[in-house]
Amino acid sequence: MEEVKKPRSAMQKVEEKTKPSTYARAGVDIRRENIAIKNIINWAEKTFKFREGKTGQPLAGIGTFANMVDIGNNKALVVCTDGVGSKVIVAQELEKYDTVGIDVVAMNVNDALCVGAEPITMVDYLAMEESNAEMAGELAKGLYEGCQQAGIALVGGETACLPDMIKGINGRGFDLAGTAVGIVDRDKIVTGERIQPGDKVIGFESNGIHSNGLTLARKVLPVTMWTKLLEPTRIYVKEVLTLLGEYDIKGMAHITGSGILNPLRITKYGYHMDNMPEPQMIFKKIQELGKVPDEEMYRTFNMGMGFCVIVGEKDAHAIKKKYGQAFRLDIVGTVIQQHHVKIIRGEKTVLMEE
Repeated sequence: MEEVKKPRSAMQKVEEKTKPSTYARAGVDIRRENIAIKNIINWAEKTFKFREGKTGQPLAGIGTFANMVDIGNNKALVVCTDGVGSKVIVAQELEKYDTVGIDVVAMNVNDALCVGAEPITMVDYLAMEESNAEMAGELAKGLYEGCQQAGIALVGGETACLPDMIKGINGRGFDLAGTAVGIVDRDKIVTGERIQPGDKVIGFESNGIHSNGLTLARKVLPVTMWTKLLEPTRIYVKEVLTLLGEYDIKGMAHITGSGILNPLRITKYGYHMDNMPEPQMIFKKIQELGKVPDEEMYRTFNMGMGFCVIVGEKDAHAIKKKYGQAFRLDIVGTVIQQHHVKIIRGEKTVLMEE
């Protein structure tokens, strides 16, 4: 009898391919993506005139981690949206769906924090290849856990079955995204404008890879390590709101796509990072197995630091002394005049520019 061969899984196909050494070779070219984004922004900012002089007038240009609209009484509503990218493929392959809901909450509320807002609510969007009640239930559990950690309410969303658009592993394809809303006093919005050379960078440890760089990671790592890719993104809401209430926070950055370049988005200055946290083993394995250059690693992944705040030197030392261990944070660097990021790790120096 002729042997019936089972179709190869996505994991088997990954192992058969040549391992890429850069994010672009893996299929995600951040530079080309930024060009596409600029085209969208040009049209989106033209819509601002539709709310001029009305409730909901935008308060900043597009490009910050979250944007704000005026709602009167010295209050601003903060809105941002994000998904979990190709992390959904890892969840499908391992048939484990109870953590990516945490990720979609984290990716949104952490962005909202960057302008000084308190996240208060969000909605989600779930698109599935086929209706799958069990998978949807597991995803919902993760959303609940993420909302609990962030202290927000999930007030609604949308679910769609799109077999002609969503394709996955054995009919388990799905995509998950969300939109978060926060609130902040207009006079307490954090913009980064007050950042000056000499200010200190406080870095919060990450839980691992979080939700960026998965396209490269999946194509480099053996399938036996894929469970590490499902470690959920750390939610920084409670820690950051505590610091906002006690110290003068000048700027904040969520370390997502573009990695350690992200803090350049909030200031014309740059950073000398000489005390970054030790990258978790997952990053070391990605670099080792993919032969990924140092600059590419720091340009693609969070490398152990998932969020950072910029404060004056005096506040930096006070924060470290009071919250260093409890909040898993440390002083990781200093603001410098040049608009680049210089990372010092032992005898290695990595210099990165936008």
